[in-house]
Amino acid sequence: MEDLKSELHIVGICGSLRKNSFNRGLLRAFEQQLPDHIKFTIADLSELPFFSEERENNLPETVLKLKELVESADAVIVSTPEYNLSYTAVLKNALEWLSRGSLQRPLAGKPTAVMGAASIQVGVSQSHLRDVMHALNVKLINRPIIQVGNAREKFDEKGNLIDRGVKEQLEKLKDEFMNVLN
Repeated sequence: MEDLKSELHIVGICGSLRKNSFNRGLLRAFEQQLPDHIKFTIADLSELPFFSEERENNLPETVLKLKELVESADAVIVSTPEYNLSYTAVLKNALEWLSRGSLQRPLAGKPTAVMGAASIQVGVSQSHLRDVMHALNVKLINRPIIQVGNAREKFDEKGNLIDRGVKEQLEKLKDEFMNVLN
């Protein structure tokens, strides 16, 4: 059984391109909760081209790399800020690529959690994202709901999570992942 656990891999997808974003910090804080035998990788969405059906016949290398990374994952965690009462365009674009039949829909059936951090407050972005995740046929991990508002107060200047309550929520989320993956 220990050999199986050593092979577990969780992929984080950050809906922000900013290197020191609160959401990247939230993913890093989640990674710190994981046992040492679990591999954690944050996907790079910065070079993904905009989705177009015309590109499906000759898939861009960055799309193939994202597909391979998601396929290698036993589970996925998505962290997104809230822009204009929804999640970000960069995340929507990545999900469009990952939903295509030409890629065999690598997210389908994967245990997936959604969380987010915003500088002011978090509202409906996760609700919109959960609707899309339902359409993508992921196995959504519904609890705990992690919505970090007023993130400037909960992260230090280097983007590290300093809020104990949020860290406790991330530990509960880690426990949910472990229950699903074991």
